[in-house]
Amino acid sequence: MWENLVRKRLAEMPPEAASALAVLMPDGRRIGPEDAAVTLRLRRMLSLRHLGHGQIGRLAASIVEGEIELEGPMRQVAALAAALLADDPTAAPAQPLRRTLGSRWRHRPAADARQVQQHYDVSDEFYALWLDPRRVYSCAYWRAGVQTLAQAQQAKLDLVCRKLRLRPGERFLDIGAGWGGLLLWAAEHYGVQATGITLSRNQHAHVNALIAERGLGERVQMHLLDYRELPEDRPYDKIASVGMFEHVGRARLPAYFGKIRRLLRPGGLLLNHGITAGGTRHTQLGAGIGDFVERYIFPGGELMHVSHVLAVMAEAGLEGLDTENLRPHYARTLWAWSDALEAQLDRAAALCSARTLRAYRLYLAVSALGFERGWMALHQMLASHPDPAHATEPAGAMADYPFERAYIYA
Repeated sequence: MWENLVRKRLAEMPPEAASALAVLMPDGRRIGPEDAAVTLRLRRMLSLRHLGHGQIGRLAASIVEGEIELEGPMRQVAALAAALLADDPTAAPAQPLRRTLGSRWRHRPAADARQVQQHYDVSDEFYALWLDPRRVYSCAYWRAGVQTLAQAQQAKLDLVCRKLRLRPGERFLDIGAGWGGLLLWAAEHYGVQATGITLSRNQHAHVNALIAERGLGERVQMHLLDYRELPEDRPYDKIASVGMFEHVGRARLPAYFGKIRRLLRPGGLLLNHGITAGGTRHTQLGAGIGDFVERYIFPGGELMHVSHVLAVMAEAGLEGLDTENLRPHYARTLWAWSDALEAQLDRAAALCSARTLRAYRLYLAVSALGFERGWMALHQMLASHPDPAHATEPAGAMADYPFERAYIYA
């Protein structure tokens, strides 16, 4: 039954895709050519049903759990995943009540801490294999002339700082500061008084070691702290939230941006950078992809369309100033990460479990595919805490923003 379904699925695929895939049954029988670029070796027949139904997330889970052995280059694997899909993964049905209740439950402070630590505390050395030297774990900016991942991440850090118009002596907050790339770049290149927070013990220790090593203790602080616990007595001039709001949860988003508004001085600027949904109604990708990411990579992560994020920011009292979609930049970033990991699989295998390595190989490749196909996007949203008394030009600006883009790219 499942074998016939698989044969039917392959027959419906473009010929060049179907000819690139071979499936080996537990009894040794083969579907597909001998010289296929990608081979799936099944340990049990039940795995055929995920393949036959185009449920690529569940197929990926079977690979992670060792029920299927995968052979072939990850770029070809991603192309086959797209061809196998039976439905648009951005058309997952919305369930408003279940979505809201689940989001509230998953994003209690203790749950958020566990989820962040599950992801980011895998192994610093593992991430260092495939990230750039600063370990910037977010979308890079591949501006004209940029060739390497390190250059593209440096360009992104500078883009964020320029959009925020950082100035020497300003109080700058980085929420979800990761391994400190933006925090240290802002302090060393823009002279700000920088504060970062994270829930990852590994990241906290790593960044504090860098602060001490570079003699930045008087200007940079890194805290192991939930954003909800940040004191509000001394507002910040500028705030960055990079790759953070996806972990906050839809139900907690109004409180998150309300907290940011209270932390930001009147006239100050916020740069909110994160993954957004390609469709307007879903909170995770269909075809089992969202379930796979939730289980193996980002527990508690939720997708939201940029229109929803901007609406919540506005309702919290933050004025949207500029929004930029960097979706293709993230596809290229993810392929750079994937290629770097694929080039060092033996070293990676010594740093994490085989199960974790299989999960990340699939996650990076399928995520790159998702950004290429528009299933997901990456938006930078610049906003302000409006101040009617703000007296700088242009008249009526109410913030440290000139209402033109030339200053960003000069």
